Amino acid sequence: MGAKDEFINSSSISPARPRCLFNSIKFFVLCHSLLQLAQLLVSGCMKSSISTIERRYGLSSQRSGMLVSFNEVGNTVLIVFVSFFGSRVHRPRFIGGGALLACLASLMIAAPHFLSEAYDYTGRRSFSSDNSSGLCQSGSSFASLSSNRTCTKQHSVGHQMVYPLLVLGQLLLGIAAVPIQPFGISYIDDFASRKNSPLYLGILLAMTSIGPALGFITTSFVLRYFVDFNRLPADQIQLESSDLRWVGAWWLGFLLTSALLFLTALPYFFFPRNMDKEVDDGALQDADSKQQQTDPFRELTLPQFLKSFPRVALRTLKNPVYLLVVLAQVNLAALLSGLATFMAKFIEKQFSMTVALSTMMIGGIGIPLAVLGTVLGGAIMRRFQLSVLGASKLCTGAILLCMFSAMPLLFIGCSTQPVAGVFPNSSDSPCSSECLCPSEAFNPVCGADGVEFTSPCSAGCSSMETDAKNNPTNYTDCRCVGGGLRFALPGTCGSECSHLLRPFMVLLGLTSFIASFSQTPSYMMILRTVPTEDKSFSVGVQYMLFRVLAFLPGPVLYGSVIDSTCILWGQKCGRQTSCLYYNLDRFRQRFLGLQVVFVCGGLLCFLLTVVVLLRRTQSHTLQPAASKEDCELKRKQDVKEDSSVSKKQLLEGQI
Repeated sequence: MGAKDEFINSSSISPARPRCLFNSIKFFVLCHSLLQLAQLLVSGCMKSSISTIERRYGLSSQRSGMLVSFNEVGNTVLIVFVSFFGSRVHRPRFIGGGALLACLASLMIAAPHFLSEAYDYTGRRSFSSDNSSGLCQSGSSFASLSSNRTCTKQHSVGHQMVYPLLVLGQLLLGIAAVPIQPFGISYIDDFASRKNSPLYLGILLAMTSIGPALGFITTSFVLRYFVDFNRLPADQIQLESSDLRWVGAWWLGFLLTSALLFLTALPYFFFPRNMDKEVDDGALQDADSKQQQTDPFRELTLPQFLKSFPRVALRTLKNPVYLLVVLAQVNLAALLSGLATFMAKFIEKQFSMTVALSTMMIGGIGIPLAVLGTVLGGAIMRRFQLSVLGASKLCTGAILLCMFSAMPLLFIGCSTQPVAGVFPNSSDSPCSSECLCPSEAFNPVCGADGVEFTSPCSAGCSSMETDAKNNPTNYTDCRCVGGGLRFALPGTCGSECSHLLRPFMVLLGLTSFIASFSQTPSYMMILRTVPTEDKSFSVGVQYMLFRVLAFLPGPVLYGSVIDSTCILWGQKCGRQTSCLYYNLDRFRQRFLGLQVVFVCGGLLCFLLTVVVLLRRTQSHTLQPAASKEDCELKRKQDVKEDSSVSKKQLLEGQI
């Protein structure tokens, strides 16, 4: 009989094993880390591909920054409802639904490549009768012929749908992200022990940095393949990756990330709505669980919530510690949004690196060091059990050191290389006036005298030497090249700053490492300075402010600053395209100077947080001491009274 009972018990227990796995907060942290890695992999692919998309479709940096910002539009509108639905819906299933929508959005972002025509550029040998070599040919009519054919392609329906499709994909990607991080953070904080919660949050935030890092690294590999490698045989690909006209296969990364998003979305449909809370300190967990049960938002209808939302938001923002920490994070988020979008482009232009190598520098050095700093920040919080005041001091010290490490970056760089008719003098050279060079031609060559020309025609070159594949290796008889040597080599002369890339990346990596120390402590300060029933709401307001004040205007602001340093815009079919040459001194000073401004803003907010907390501590010290039993009894009574009053006031719409 005992053996039979044992068999029955074992058979009844075995089916419950999957539920035990999905009832573990550790397994949820693992799944959520993988999902956020996949979700932010898409974000990393977009930011690291933005300069390539600019070149492929002729966008200015401001328009590309606006494209990146559209990710936050749908997110900003819907993030408000996270605080309403966060305490009453099945959070894991909403997270899974958001992941599936992100999968669809990633496919939509890649769609323009398959709908538009093949990439066309100056010097492409597409018609046997064209002057594809770009040489100086007086009275030539080939330029207008090629231009007319190119413009016909530019006005095709597929090309006109490119920007709207990219915008729509970014919009859906932002909507998909609405439930993922806020619901995940509040779910973990609700069911993790108070001791382990900082560590879990640190792991989660580290994954949010690893995702963009892998996105940058993935993009650095796919950009080494020509954008139309799926359309052209290898022997017809004429450009090298170091050519300023090169466009890599930016779309390939989005196809890979869509598959990963689909796989990571599936486990969320098996997690329970509520799970058992981790046991750490029995008395402490009991108190927390009692506070979690008194959630006044559960009994509100949607109209009541919308009516009370402004008042509750104002009440939350009246908390000075919460407001100052969020404003500090907003400054750092604005800094991050611009640097993540355009830092690879800065490295490419400033140090004459390829796009693939520039993205690898960001994804392989800058972001991993930021991940390490984020994890160490969470580990320090857990190891020393820092209070809110201790966390604020840690954040202040980290940002102060960050400012000192960021300042020298302003002075590492070189000026723009001499470009005939562009920099330092913008007057056209008379030596090529008889060549009738097309104004839209862009095929840079480097003269033997060290001066760069926008095309062989503008250098006055009338002949060229080619290799076995008929690709030009040397342009000769160049009347505009000085110094007695009348030849020019294909490609840009480049700046003389390539040797400064190493110290620049050392300082940039150090700055990323130090600044990321403040990420986990600042999040814990927010979660520990608001009532337990307001956690979902406070996180929702925090992310709404991130979007409105940082992620929405940040890329557009940085893009506008970059465009203000352009000294030669591309032209195609009578319209302005992407920038061809920048004033590198202005680029460096304005781009990195804006970074220093945001760092100073974050430092000021954290300093004010320390001051507020110190005053609060001093005021508590001056109050007469009470016994431990009296404090515990008063705390329980306050929790009971606050919860009953909050319910009644919320239901009556009086908060």
